[in-house]
Amino acid sequence: MTVEQHTSGHRGGVVCAPHAAACEAGRAVLAEGGNAVEAMIAMAATIAAVYPHMNHIGGDGFWLIRERNGRVRAIEACGFAGANARLETYRDYETIPARGPLAALTVPGALGGWAMANEIAKASGGKLPLDVLLGDAIRHARDGYVVTRSQEALTTEKFAETKDAPGFAEAFLVDGKPPKQGTTLKQAALAATLEHLTSAGLDDFYRGDVGREIAADLDRIGSPVTRADLEKYRAVLREPVQVATSHGTIYNQPPPTQGLASLIILALFDRLGVREAEGFDYVHGLVEATKRAFIVRDRYVTDFDRLPFPPEQFLTADFLDAEAKKIDRARALPWPHKPKDGDTIWMGAADASGLVVSYIQSIYWEFGSGCVLPKTGVLMQNRGASFSLDRKAVNPLEPGRRPFHTLNPAMAALKDGRVMSYGTMGGEGQPQTQAMVFTRHVQFRQPLGEAIAAPRWLLGRTWGSTVTNLRLEARFPDRLVDALRSAGHDVDVLNEEYSDTMGHAGGVVLHPSGMLEGAHDPRADGGAAGV
Repeated sequence: MTVEQHTSGHRGGVVCAPHAAACEAGRAVLAEGGNAVEAMIAMAATIAAVYPHMNHIGGDGFWLIRERNGRVRAIEACGFAGANARLETYRDYETIPARGPLAALTVPGALGGWAMANEIAKASGGKLPLDVLLGDAIRHARDGYVVTRSQEALTTEKFAETKDAPGFAEAFLVDGKPPKQGTTLKQAALAATLEHLTSAGLDDFYRGDVGREIAADLDRIGSPVTRADLEKYRAVLREPVQVATSHGTIYNQPPPTQGLASLIILALFDRLGVREAEGFDYVHGLVEATKRAFIVRDRYVTDFDRLPFPPEQFLTADFLDAEAKKIDRARALPWPHKPKDGDTIWMGAADASGLVVSYIQSIYWEFGSGCVLPKTGVLMQNRGASFSLDRKAVNPLEPGRRPFHTLNPAMAALKDGRVMSYGTMGGEGQPQTQAMVFTRHVQFRQPLGEAIAAPRWLLGRTWGSTVTNLRLEARFPDRLVDALRSAGHDVDVLNEEYSDTMGHAGGVVLHPSGMLEGAHDPRADGGAAGV
């Protein structure tokens, strides 16, 4: 089955992913009679086996699931800081290390999310067993996967940071050097772990044999996460945050994610009354809406259980109307602010029954903490590096606290009857790319594939960059670049026409007729497929 950037006309189901193997795993599950949630579990497992620089089972995940009756549910599968992640543990550091055992300080939450999603899948008629859902992932990890262009490039770029992390060289280097594109690598320990989980159940990752081995390896390398932390962890089912616009209702994840910012951007832009895409009003309007949304995010978003007040107060008409009036339609608000890093994958799925899924899975930076646990093959995330060592910060380090997350899968129920699942990887760029994809496709009626492939920009930092200005891909016309600079934007035009800096976006759409379409980014190594 060919994986294309855009596919449509399907009646059984559709999936999209940033790696062709993950896309094919999802399509195969749909072809077996599985539903969209089951397809996403298969994709989530497979992409951990073939795209380890972007995500792994040692990371976190966030789900939006639209059920057949139209209800949208949010699964928060992010781990909390370990019991030994105390300020005194880091007394010799000005900031939390980004790599190594002390960076591996939060419980991996992704598997807990798979387990909760599987329960929803079964309640929605799913019947496929775990050995089928995880089968492709096990095969790729055991028999080998092919190193992509992006894995070679990012292993090389981050080599000095990751090469000495426990277990990294054995898992992801060849003779101590970054592997070349096309090299076949295996994750034998990961394959054995996934195979064990097919019989023992996903809960075993936290409270069984796998959990015991994870805890022993974490203790051996000096991670702050304990076996008791693993045993205590469970994913949480929450109500999504949502906002009504002139085009329909848009959904996203509540804190600790930046989903609130994604909704604010679209709600503010909706109020600006921009009449066409691609010109100055379009780019300037979205950039300025992004700044207003990020100001709210950075002052407010933290662990859901520690929020000072409900996030919905930032989505009221009164608040949004007032924020929209603060946007100068001709001049740029002075910038930058304190940026957020991030490294991630987003995937979408939908089926003929009406199930629609938006899912994002991450280990934070490229290869996360770099620590690979030898007995289980788990690559641990470094999401906890986003905590502050300042007790008075919005997100201070303390045991049991959830870190801030850039991850935020999106979904929209449109007034014309379509349901759209969409998202991207890319740290600070996630809300911005979501806004571009949504407005181009929904508001300005560009075809889905064209809306995703269109030139993008990024305000702020991602991929470990220290740059905080407004970066544009090379396909924007000179007159627009000049207009943005004249308005006060600090613009940098990149050399690439399609830059990885802009993230890897995708979307799936369920039409009122029952027809399904999907598309994924030409900047990535994946695509879309359906049955």
